[in-house]
Amino acid sequence: MSAEIRSHLIELLTHALAKVAPQQPASMISLERPKQAQHGDYSCPAAMQLAKSLRRSPRELAQELIAALPASEWLAGAEVAGSGFINLRVRSAARQHVVKTIIDQGKHFGCSDRRQGRPVMVEFVSANPTGPLHVGHGRQAALGDAIAALLEAQGWRVTREFYYNDAGTQIEILALSVQARVRERLGEVVEFPADGYHGDYIRELAERYLAAGNTDGEDLEAIRRFAIAALRAEQDADLIAFGVRFESYYLESSLYADGRVDATVRALIDAGKTYEKDGALWLRTTEYGDDKDRVMRKSDGTYTYFVPDVAYHITKWERGFSRAINVQGSDHHSTVTRVRAGLQALSGSLCRGIPQGYPDYVLHKMVTVMKGGEEVRISKRAGSYVTLRELIDEVGRDATRFFLVSRRADSEFVFDVDLAKSQSEENPVYYVQYAHARICSVLEQWRIQDRDADEQSLAGADLGPLEGARELALLQRLGEYPTVIETAAREVSPHQIAVYLRELAGEFHSYYNAERFLVADARAKVARLALASAVRQVLRNGLALIGVSAPEKM
Repeated sequence: MSAEIRSHLIELLTHALAKVAPQQPASMISLERPKQAQHGDYSCPAAMQLAKSLRRSPRELAQELIAALPASEWLAGAEVAGSGFINLRVRSAARQHVVKTIIDQGKHFGCSDRRQGRPVMVEFVSANPTGPLHVGHGRQAALGDAIAALLEAQGWRVTREFYYNDAGTQIEILALSVQARVRERLGEVVEFPADGYHGDYIRELAERYLAAGNTDGEDLEAIRRFAIAALRAEQDADLIAFGVRFESYYLESSLYADGRVDATVRALIDAGKTYEKDGALWLRTTEYGDDKDRVMRKSDGTYTYFVPDVAYHITKWERGFSRAINVQGSDHHSTVTRVRAGLQALSGSLCRGIPQGYPDYVLHKMVTVMKGGEEVRISKRAGSYVTLRELIDEVGRDATRFFLVSRRADSEFVFDVDLAKSQSEENPVYYVQYAHARICSVLEQWRIQDRDADEQSLAGADLGPLEGARELALLQRLGEYPTVIETAAREVSPHQIAVYLRELAGEFHSYYNAERFLVADARAKVARLALASAVRQVLRNGLALIGVSAPEKM
């Protein structure tokens, strides 16, 4: 049921409460959905909750509240049920009103300004620039961008940030791998690093390095800079092709260059949260829920990976992001406790006031790609995994994005390439987009038949004819959309949007197959077209949130 109806009924009940028990707060009024449809559209337990303090019979109090309800063209009736529930039934006009609201609000339907521009950072992808983005990065990109869009729809001021891990052991291995291929191209006999990166893209980098006029295979630092820049550019191009943008980029290397990592370690030592053992520096993470203390600085003087992560998150707090959400693979689960432990250990110095659960994490499982009934394990370019670009080229951006947000982040996901390319109702993205295209076709036919056809006029249509079971089901589903958006944003679960869109499309297809739109009865025709227009708008709005297009023809 729509938020409008819910708000209206709460207003009516609040008015009744003010008459019957003026000393009671309006917050006593709440609504529930009855488990059985015959019990009405909504149920209010206020009479039972108030009965004891007022020393009244719950049923008698409920009857008084019903008698005090103001007249409303949306309320069909109210009755006492059970031990004192107030069951409410709404008129069809209340359900139908959502069509006018949707047409009036257009792309803003479902949005809210309740967060009033509060800042939030969503950090996602944050891949090592050591190779092309893989399908796991793709799932992270689709999830992170959809989460950001959902938060924006609720009034948050969102900053999307990509944290480039351009420092550390993996970058050194990348440089050594490219150097080995460069020296091979120069005719030298070299031993490839045992833990080096393979795949054709390493050879491509070596060839491009030499083609740029470099003739020295010994300059490891120059090779490192070239490889990082080239792979960053490739990753950026892949994300642009995926329709994902970022407002901010942050380099891990800058944390070392600016002295932030050293400052963080010094602050932890000064706070008494560290100790030395076996030549290494340890952080007392067990004081913050970890199963054992963790090494911060190894005996060789290098830092473990979570230390710069702590320093990085201090910058988020300092930049004013009192809420931060990290979207990462489930293989980073151990990072959560360590980063939070480091931040809590510094909450009295470098990051005062930081809450215990900072930052929030959305951890996603990896993706298995299937094609022709078999798992696809490797890429032609990357060698050891399937790249995001290859998946986009194979099935298209829309299918890739829809599929990658269609399941809970913490669930395993099998990406069926054949299904994603099929034109059938089993393919969810095709099914949803086809519903949108069907409505565009119906409205186009109306414009061809009627020179006076005006879609804006549908906002004022008489919706009285929308009384059929399928029409009422569609109206109810449309009314649920703002609540779905609010819930998905609160739970940072964009898969709820994909599920909702699939259900809405299914109900529209059933309606389309059962009814004609361009009928002789002008009143029924305009009402059905208005309903179809509202469905189209909600499909368009929902698809936009998850970064999928809404084609007018298919």
